[in-house]
Amino acid sequence: MKLLHIADLHIGKRINEFSMIEDQKYILQEILRLVDEVKPLAILMAGDIYDKSVPAGEAVEVLDEFLTELVARKVQSCIVSGNHDSPERLNFGSRIMQKNGVHIAGTFDGKLKQIVFQDKFGPVNIYLLPFVKPALVNPYYPDQNTQSYEDAVNVVVKASQINEQERNILVAHQFITNGGKEPERSDSETIAIGGLDNIDASVFEAFDYVALGHLHGPQSIGREMIRYAGSPLKYSFSEARQHKSVTVLELGQKSTLDIQTVSLTPLHDMREIKGPLKELVRVAASLPEVSQDYIRAILTDEDEVYDAIGQLRQVYPNMMRIDFENCRSRQGNDSKTAASGDVARKSPFELFAEFYTKQNNLEMTQELCLLIQEALDQVGGVTK
Repeated sequence: MKLLHIADLHIGKRINEFSMIEDQKYILQEILRLVDEVKPLAILMAGDIYDKSVPAGEAVEVLDEFLTELVARKVQSCIVSGNHDSPERLNFGSRIMQKNGVHIAGTFDGKLKQIVFQDKFGPVNIYLLPFVKPALVNPYYPDQNTQSYEDAVNVVVKASQINEQERNILVAHQFITNGGKEPERSDSETIAIGGLDNIDASVFEAFDYVALGHLHGPQSIGREMIRYAGSPLKYSFSEARQHKSVTVLELGQKSTLDIQTVSLTPLHDMREIKGPLKELVRVAASLPEVSQDYIRAILTDEDEVYDAIGQLRQVYPNMMRIDFENCRSRQGNDSKTAASGDVARKSPFELFAEFYTKQNNLEMTQELCLLIQEALDQVGGVTK
């Protein structure tokens, strides 16, 4: 039996005011091409299907088209909600769609939703756990006094009485650690401060594979069979060096599981470039495939640059962000103080000269000294 594991689609997401909807349509088509090649029985979607709890109409249309294509291919879909999703909205129509092989656990109703598939080795139990927190679990288990996310998930798993003699897969959207060791994270993920949402991997011992969503970098945690698929697209520049993929599972008999990843190629990559403005403009002409990517430019020019983003967008139309790395940006915390020592005893010229040096990490030139002195003389007859 073959299964595909994906997560964190974030349909409808915008990055630096750039809509990602066309990129998302493209990457979902790439996933459908992989479905045609691999021919899985089902696709596991581990939460954050949408980017917002109230998704835009075009985002809903994109998901509708994707699920319709899967149904046409007779591929089952097993979907859980993530922390970005509205459980109730994602759950809409789920009982009707289940008849066509679209299994959705948007809202938590006190237990794991179970779907059973069959192959020549017997049943494969797919358990769906939408994103949960203690407040959602406590009403169903008032005598358990769940205080943490780990308590909440542990209570739900134990109450499900998993038959460990059979093959069991869990689809979930949570933050998993391993004995205090955290997985790799990126800037675009929402993680609770202080580790309140941590769940130790040991909670999932009853499962042969745990299909996780929540973190955008594909990786395993604890053991190979507890795995984040990662997002299919890069959603922050902290993900620029990640290699996005789809996880392909092939199940044999109990305890026999092959895990592979298939790389995804986006419509536009996300990358960082660094150097002086003129050099970055020159490089764009020689690498047209790079120039169309989503770009963060790190400019190293020491001199002031006029309309840097305007110049760069002429050759990098998808320029998202510009940062600077030069003497001024490298100066220490003392740059926050414009003047030091006894301010009252210093002339305006001395104060300005000190401010200039701290801001630019350079002394003023003689020419600039003369210009500043002339300006100060004009406004108040102040002497050096």
